Parts: sequence; C-alpha cells; structure tokens
Amino acid sequence: MTLEMLNLSIAVPEIFLLVLACAVLVIDVYLKDSSRNITYGLSQLGLIVTLVLIIQQVPQDSEWTRAIAFNGLFVNDLLATVLKFAVVLLVSIVFVYSRRYLQDRNIFKGEFYVLGLFGLLGMMVMISANHYLSMYLGLELLSLALYAMVAFDRENPNAAEAAMKYFVLGAIASGMLLYGMSMVYGMTGSLNIVEVAVAVDQMKGNNIVLIFGLVFMVIGLSFKLGAVPFHMWIPDVYHGSPTTVTSYIASAPKVAGFAMIIRLLAESLGSLQADWQGMLVILAVLSMIVGNVIAIAQTNLKRLLAYSTISHVGFILLGLIAGNQEGYSAAMFYTLTYALMSLGGFGIIILLARKGFEADNISDLKGLNQRSPWFAFMMLIIIFSMAGVPPTVGFWAKLAVLKAVVNIDMLWLALVAVFFSIVGIFYYLRIIKLMYFDDAEDKSEISCNRDMQIVLSANGLSILILGLYPAALMAVCVATFA
Repeated sequence: MTLEMLNLSIAVPEIFLLVLACAVLVIDVYLKDSSRNITYGLSQLGLIVTLVLIIQQVPQDSEWTRAIAFNGLFVNDLLATVLKFAVVLLVSIVFVYSRRYLQDRNIFKGEFYVLGLFGLLGMMVMISANHYLSMYLGLELLSLALYAMVAFDRENPNAAEAAMKYFVLGAIASGMLLYGMSMVYGMTGSLNIVEVAVAVDQMKGNNIVLIFGLVFMVIGLSFKLGAVPFHMWIPDVYHGSPTTVTSYIASAPKVAGFAMIIRLLAESLGSLQADWQGMLVILAVLSMIVGNVIAIAQTNLKRLLAYSTISHVGFILLGLIAGNQEGYSAAMFYTLTYALMSLGGFGIIILLARKGFEADNISDLKGLNQRSPWFAFMMLIIIFSMAGVPPTVGFWAKLAVLKAVVNIDMLWLALVAVFFSIVGIFYYLRIIKLMYFDDAEDKSEISCNRDMQIVLSANGLSILILGLYPAALMAVCVATFA
C-alpha cells in the first residue's frame, strides 16, 4: 500500500479527533475534580478545530470530487462534509448543555467527554465509509461509546437497566447487519460499496440470497434508526439515561444513521430499490402509527419525545422510499432539522432540571411562561416545529418528504403521513397548553450557565430562522445528491 493510496489528507479531521480523544483521556487522569472544566474546555476547543478542518476540505473552485483514501475504505464527498460538520456541531452543543447537569449530580467526569468524542469519531467514520468493513467499524465504535454513556450514572439503577437492554438488543442488531453484509459479499465477491453496486447491477433476475442479505441489512439499519417494529429500545433508553446522554443519542447518531442508509441502500444496493422500497414503506407506516398513537398516553416527557422520535423516523423513511435525488435530499433536510429540534427539546428539560430534580415529566412544564417567558417561547418554537406548524422549519421538512412521495405516485402514503401527523399535533398541543395556560407548581427561579442560555436560545431561534429562510439549507441538501 503506497502513501498515495493512504491519502491521509482526506482523513485529517478524523485523525485529529482521535488524537484529541486520547489526549483528553490522558490529561483528565491527572486533573482534580475541581479542575474538570479543563477537560470540558479542551474538548470544546478540539471540536472547534475539527470544524475548521472539515471546512478546509471544501474545494475552493466549488467543484466537488469524490476523494478516496485508505485503498477504497474511506471517501470524502459533499455528503460526508455536510453531515460531518453537522454531527460535530451537534455534539459541541450537547457538551454545552451537559456541564451544569453533570456538576449537579456529581458525575462531572472526563469519561463523559472521552466517550462523547470516541462516539463522534465513530459517526464520522460511518459517514465517510466507502466499504462495508469501515462502516461496521464506525458503527461499533459509536455503539460501544453509547452503551457506556447510558450507564454513565452508576448510582442510577434505571440507567444500568437501560444500558443492559440497549447492549443486548444492539448486539443482536449488529449481528443481523453483519450477517446481511456477509450474504451480499458472498454474492458479489466484494465489500467495497462501489464494487458491490456494479456487481449487483450486472446480476439478472431475482437473486434469493442477495434479497435475504438485503432483509438482514434493513433489519440492522431499522434498529439503529429506531423504526417500528425494531423500536423497543428507544423509550427505555431515553427514559433511563441521564438527560444529557439522551440528548446525545437523540441528535447526532440520527444523522450518522441517515448516512449509513444512504451508503448501504442507495449507493451500494440501489439496483435493488424495488425490493427495499417495499420494506421501507412498511417500516414508515408502522413507525408513524405507533410513534404518534402511543405518545398520546405518555406522562413522562422523555418517553413522549422517544415516541415522537419514532414517528419522525417514519417521515425520514418517506424521503428514502422515493429513491431519487428529490427524496434523498428531502430526507437529509428532515434529518438535519429533526436533530436540531430534538436537541432543543432535551435542552429545555436539562434547563429546568436542578440538583435532585430531573424535570422529565410533562407536568414539570406547567406555567413555564410564568417562570421564564423567553424559554417558554423557545419550547413553543421547538414543539411547533416538531408538529410541522408553519413558519417553523419542521413544516418545510414534512412538506419536502410528502412532495417526494406524491411525485412517485404514492399519494395514499402521503395521506397516511398527514393523518398521523394531525394525530401527533394533539400531544404537542398538550405541552403548549401546560406551559401557557396552567399555573406553575414550581415557582423557583430558573438558573443556568450563561453559555447554555445563549446556545439554547440560538438553538430555538435557528429553528424559526430556518423555517423563514429554508432555501439555503435545502439547496445544500439538493446539491449533495446532484
């Protein structure tokens, strides 16, 4: 393998992030608990440098080329650059939200940031994977970091239970995915995504082994995204994890999961679209039904947002079902905006939490407008966006995926999505009613760090601004699949 094959310059952000994670791990060992802010500051500084390195990979002449590194294992294209920028930014916001929460619970330790950085590295490897093996390695690096993060609060039995469920079910899903990949390899003789695509395209007629491999891969992908009927881990993990960990799981990994589906289904098995399209239709319909209907009965806010996530995954799948440039770009737009909305929602929960109090019940939002009109307004924007109410960005995201489905003559599927979106508005409006029309049971002052106030406000306002001016982000998503 020559140096040209390695082409290390393409993977500079990943290499830097790996060095950063190792440096934080070593430095934190020598820090006292009172100096733990150094770990936080170093992690944030490293993420800023990572963002700069990602931006520097944008070509000056605006002509994107598909750059390959590590002898075909790693790729850098517009999709990789945009999604890597998004996941680094999301993780940086999670770290801002996390600091005071971890301090109040005496779990402000370097391990949280080390695991978060290694999980981010796994996501970036997944996003740039050009080979089934590099995809799987990135996925496992992310998954192992998440299992440990869920169990991070060792004194909490709910967290330990959630981590055990997540680990067992995640291991089964990873096995399914790996088994599917092995079947595809057996029929094509390659694990390189481009070579698999060429080999599958040249095959004539239905190949039963290849279809079986596709089924196992779709099962593994569905579990990682949380689509019904492979959603059983999401409510328990969201509920049992520390809220900061929940905010991490609910945002950046969804973007990496979208990249994994694009690489594995659209790029490598695009010729089998007629087969995986039908599977995704079933997953999408079930996810929208189960997510929206069961969310109505929830009294715990984290579980409600968990079922909301399941319903949103159904909408993301709608764009993928279209199987064309319009559908993929709409699904990407939806994924990015949903990650932003979800992060804002959990940010409000973290804001209201304090030492000895989690604020994770819906009733804890009662009278929020009386306690803090500004952050009640931020939550209002987030909830309206999740419900798809204009002029928030959630409206345009839903409209884009519905339009993509209608354009492939699946009007019935769009009508199903609209119907269950209306069902979902019920539980979203209940949250707004509690914030604005009920008296506050807890009239204590809301206090948090200045940096969290600024970032949470920017998070909420960005959802409104993107709703008023959605064209720029949508143009990026369209250009990605041009």
